[in-house]
Amino acid sequence: MGLLDGKVAIVTGASRGIGAAIAIRFAAEGAAVAVAARTTDEGAGPLPGTIGQTVDTIVHSGGNALAVRTDLSSQADLAQLVAQTRRQLGPPDILVNNAAVSYFSRVEDFTAKRYALMFAVQVEASFELARLVLPDMRQAGAGWILNISSIAARHPAMPPTGFAGRGGTVYGMCKAAIERFSTGLAAELYADNIAVNALSPTRVVPTPGTLFHHLTTADDPNSEPPAVLAEAALALCSGDPHALTGRIAYSQELLAELGVPIP
Repeated sequence: MGLLDGKVAIVTGASRGIGAAIAIRFAAEGAAVAVAARTTDEGAGPLPGTIGQTVDTIVHSGGNALAVRTDLSSQADLAQLVAQTRRQLGPPDILVNNAAVSYFSRVEDFTAKRYALMFAVQVEASFELARLVLPDMRQAGAGWILNISSIAARHPAMPPTGFAGRGGTVYGMCKAAIERFSTGLAAELYADNIAVNALSPTRVVPTPGTLFHHLTTADDPNSEPPAVLAEAALALCSGDPHALTGRIAYSQELLAELGVPIP
């Protein structure tokens, strides 16, 4: 018996990194997982990983998963993601909003197109997908929505670090918006037995994205493996929705609080 037996989960940005780790961990606990992202062909972009590869990993381990190509900036694709999940796996019980498009440059150098795309993928898509899955969760009498955040949501200290001065403002704005959305929605849905939380890694996670942006290195001893965040995500998406909701949680601190061993 897995913690998520009989549950259906949607995980966005699951072609690589944190999203893939969460999808694989949830499937190992019995969930049927819709793996959503744009990347279907290896080499189509600068980062490795595809939704098909994540699904193959799950299926080869005995799990159940569905690859759904989704442009998170497209309202039509978001609706199709939820509809296809419902049709092929069943009504979604869990939604993990992990997808991100990130650019790092100073405010005066930021283009309107990049600004709009970052908010569309990280904030607006999270908002719309939550709206789309709510009817199924209400009908089931329970649900779990998890929004992946970052320590970048915190206000920078002064004098600033090199990263803050380099141009992490828009990324931090997106994550701060996600956190306020999470706590607000948690309050709205408390009576419906639907948990909503924001989860950040305690330390930077070495993923294809963070390595590409030179935020960490593959051998950084102070980094956090994706498995740690996946374990924290599992805890927030399998617990009592009234007991674990409205949190802005950090992975290692949450696992310590709950007495869950850190992978």
